[in-house]
Amino acid sequence: MKVLHPLAFALLVASAVAAQAQMSKDAMSSMKPAAPAPQTAAGMLTDAVVQKIDTAGGVIVLKHGDIPNLAMPAMTMGFDVADRKMLDGVKAGDKVRFHVEVMKGKPTVTHMEAAR
Repeated sequence: MKVLHPLAFALLVASAVAAQAQMSKDAMSSMKPAAPAPQTAAGMLTDAVVQKIDTAGGVIVLKHGDIPNLAMPAMTMGFDVADRKMLDGVKAGDKVRFHVEVMKGKPTVTHMEAAR
């Protein structure tokens, strides 16, 4: 087996690295950016239907789709609300979009709007 001269080996490695860098640059330039996820200042929104409201307790029961930021599957459950004013003007049967974060160890609605 023939051993490469150290200088020849260094040139071979350098040319391979340069070729890989060019290939990566070309691959990146041909990629299309992904469509942005629906977001607001509150973050990603999840579609839901209001099932029940407990204004005194500050809880809303929602039948909701997947909640990606919590890795939560679709289900019906009650959520605390960060601000009870969010419950004003909302009634059972309304379609809403909401964002939930874990606050004080509980999933809490931090943003809610009427679905369009």
